[in-house]
Amino acid sequence: MKYILFCDGGARGNPGPAALGFVIQDTDGNTLFEYGEYLGKQTNNVAEYSALISALQKAQEMGADTVECRLDSKLVVEQLLRNWKVKEPHLQKLFMKAWNLLQGFKTYTLIHIPREKNTQADAQVNKTLDNLS
Repeated sequence: MKYILFCDGGARGNPGPAALGFVIQDTDGNTLFEYGEYLGKQTNNVAEYSALISALQKAQEMGADTVECRLDSKLVVEQLLRNWKVKEPHLQKLFMKAWNLLQGFKTYTLIHIPREKNTQADAQVNKTLDNLS
């Protein structure tokens, strides 16, 4: 079973109050699951990695064997494609967690998309952060 994962993370201030958001769709574009979670005070990059990790865990639970991960974080995509180095120790841990989860799928793809094509996942992030006040 193949799922499309739209992942986003954001922090208001960097670091600042942060949240992750993701949407899981089937290959016909039907939304099967959407989720947002508050992460406390974090950086934007931690939130981006956390969104992917959380989405991959949920996709596994839902029985996916193939995932297409769409993120607007060029950093996360390029690091996981091994085009860019992961220099920060706190991101190295998140990289390894995401990398190990990806290896649990028969096939996976990582695609950098523009922000405007990631509106549903972004909405989950903002809804979560807006509900804090």
